[in-house]
Amino acid sequence: MSSSAVADLLLSVDGVTIDYSGFKALDNFSMTLQRGETRVVIGPNGAGKSTLCDTIIGRVRPSSGRVLFRGEDISGLPEQAIVGRGICRKFQAPGVLPTLSVRNNLALAARKDRRWWKSMGLGIPAAERATIDEVLETIGLAERAGDEAGALSHGEKQWLEIGMVVATGAELLLLDEPTAGMGPAETSRTAQLILGLGASRTVLVIDHDMSFVEQLQASVTVMHQGKFLKQGSIAEIRADAEVAAVYLGHAA
Repeated sequence: MSSSAVADLLLSVDGVTIDYSGFKALDNFSMTLQRGETRVVIGPNGAGKSTLCDTIIGRVRPSSGRVLFRGEDISGLPEQAIVGRGICRKFQAPGVLPTLSVRNNLALAARKDRRWWKSMGLGIPAAERATIDEVLETIGLAERAGDEAGALSHGEKQWLEIGMVVATGAELLLLDEPTAGMGPAETSRTAQLILGLGASRTVLVIDHDMSFVEQLQASVTVMHQGKFLKQGSIAEIRADAEVAAVYLGHAA
């Protein structure tokens, strides 16, 4: 690997195994992410996709192998410490606070001082207000900023939570099935939202909707039974007979 490639390397999952009493949820799995890259991870149910996210964020500890972020081994750190280093995860189900406004949900995410008694009521610092306004535009909810989050549609709640992940300022965003429960129009808008993040964020997306994956125009990593199977463009993945056999269900 060239020196420039090493400098641009943000995340390295290096030979990670997660062993639950003989069941290997991850089996010597490796992958890397460059700064500013969007990567999609696909695979059948049980392939280990969510376990991969759990491992990166520190919810589970590798039985062997390690996770490096900005060249630092974070495998043994608690989740809160990993989040503090610049990784944030969005789960499949939206976790917005329904009785707070859209803006205040983002304000909580953007808050640099996390102590609860300083999170609300004392005003939002100017720098954080600017971040919130920018994120509102990015997720297309500027006109809903004052509405309670509970009044949003399912798709809008998903976009708000993506916005909350962005508002944290994290460099690496883990998005676990961000289009779950969406129709085609909302799915396309979600793809555009993620594409609109540009090179300012590194994004790891887990999803199974191949239409959505195609719209992201990103490199795809395929997992199967906890192992790395293939990596390439969506066209290369669709044309691969081994992938078709284990995931797509038919020959391309």
